[in-house]
Amino acid sequence: MNRRDVIKSLASAGAIGALELELPSTIKAEEPARLEREGLRFWLETSLRRVYPTSPPGDAVALAFPAARNEKISLQACFRNLKTNSAVVRCEVVGADNWQARVRRVGFVPMAQLDTYVPKDEIEGIGFIPGLCPDPLYPEPTAHVGPESNGVFWISLTIPEAERPGVHELRIKLTLENEYGYTDFVRPKPWSVELPVRIDVRPLVVRPRKNFPATNWLSADSIWEWYKIEPCGERFWQLAEAYVRNLVEHGVNVVYSPLFNIRHEILNRPAQLLRVHRTHPDVYTFDFTDVRRWVKIAVAAGAEHLEWSHFFTPAPTSAKYPQRIFERDSEKIGALLWPPEISATSDTYRKFLEQFLPAFKAFLEEEKVLDRSFFHCADEPDGDVQMADYRKARGLLLELAPWMKLMDAMSDPRFATEKLSDMPIPSIATAPAFTAAGCPAWAYFCCGPRDRFVQRLLDTPLAKIRMSGWLFYKLGAKGFLHWGHNYWFVFCTSQIGNPFQDASVGAWPGMPYGDAFVVYPGTDGPIDSIRWEVFAESLQDYALLQSAGIPPDDPLLDPIKDYATFPKSIDWLAAARLKVLSAASP
Repeated sequence: MNRRDVIKSLASAGAIGALELELPSTIKAEEPARLEREGLRFWLETSLRRVYPTSPPGDAVALAFPAARNEKISLQACFRNLKTNSAVVRCEVVGADNWQARVRRVGFVPMAQLDTYVPKDEIEGIGFIPGLCPDPLYPEPTAHVGPESNGVFWISLTIPEAERPGVHELRIKLTLENEYGYTDFVRPKPWSVELPVRIDVRPLVVRPRKNFPATNWLSADSIWEWYKIEPCGERFWQLAEAYVRNLVEHGVNVVYSPLFNIRHEILNRPAQLLRVHRTHPDVYTFDFTDVRRWVKIAVAAGAEHLEWSHFFTPAPTSAKYPQRIFERDSEKIGALLWPPEISATSDTYRKFLEQFLPAFKAFLEEEKVLDRSFFHCADEPDGDVQMADYRKARGLLLELAPWMKLMDAMSDPRFATEKLSDMPIPSIATAPAFTAAGCPAWAYFCCGPRDRFVQRLLDTPLAKIRMSGWLFYKLGAKGFLHWGHNYWFVFCTSQIGNPFQDASVGAWPGMPYGDAFVVYPGTDGPIDSIRWEVFAESLQDYALLQSAGIPPDDPLLDPIKDYATFPKSIDWLAAARLKVLSAASP
């Protein structure tokens, strides 16, 4: 194989910018691109293509791509077991000591069906799913793989801001540590292969994202139900800190705070941090001890904003009833403070709000987060009836708390044009209508829209997920909201599910695979998913565009038309990133 053929193999593997780099010194022109040794085949893959248990092995024995300083990048190292024995392989990164190299094993979860109402050409994995889908990233550097199956490692690197610009070479070392035969292990003599990765570090430094809040709702009750621990006990706070930190580390700069429970279901242990006690009819005392602890965790993790619970019930009865708030002390949750079916603007709820809202404001001022807080009225109102209910509920809050600026998920532009919301959050399907009406707005997606719209489901192509940040940047979204960080309940029940077994939380096809969560429960905190890593890198791309000074109307972004019509290929992303990095270089 000549030099041209080897370069071609790199480019066909999706190696970003491979065509402009010299070959790694460890690749010889006469060497075949395919690397096999003693019944194992090895290759590298970018972060934008899933490798399933039985995917055909790739041919890339090297990767090369450009990157900015202070940027997190990912790739995959893979092996195919061609033996009749099982094989235990270890993965490590050599030559990247200062780059915070992290190796995790890619796990596979069952996906019993494809998600509905998505064109076949916008589904990744047909032929492998229904079946096992790669998603969780286990914090393990070894993989034990049986015959005719693949082992996959996800490798993350963070390029230091002070790194010297230029081409840097590192190596991915894969070591056969053990084999298992018919009944016992074989204990072969360990041997290794090394696959080179060349990274052209550009002078551009990625700065923190500005003026684009992003939130993913953290389900506190999923934590204490999955781990079988006491709500707001010390074990919960240890885990809460890990989950909040995970959000911020993935570019989410708004931390949802479960002041009240916001679910329709009446749970035995709802997510309500506020301690409240009714001393007399319609007379209440409030204790913000647990709310304060949550705020301090969020601020310490680096959150820029706090997001607070809705004051009224969500769809399908949006703003018709007051939020379900429970009597609660430091030890346990008590009864509901009022019947769930009373009117949203009843005297009972008004009297509660008259006492709570001043106390809440004083707490926010004391913690110095009032000007960093986002507030909600009711989630996803739709139609004339719910719009009328929302108008009444919004009016009550405006009367009692004129300092509170409200934002909600809503898809009818009238909510914005009639100024019922200070910051609407339309679905990506209706966001263009808000733009056409001259209304600044965030954007969200939830279960849908599907079709050709951007999503982050288990069968959404990874390149499509990676385009999220580019879309928000080009289309002028003022922020992004998604509900599903770690919702692990069987949907709309009080029964905790098993995210490792059913990513549709028991509600397919209405709830598509992967919508309800992007992290899995680990021993001492969350286990990331491939989708979560790629989405985080899409938010990083938003910061990259900002840092490079690329205006949203730059011709580079002209192919992006709306949230359904945009480039969705690895090649376009590779070329666009290369142009951004090249334009920003001196």
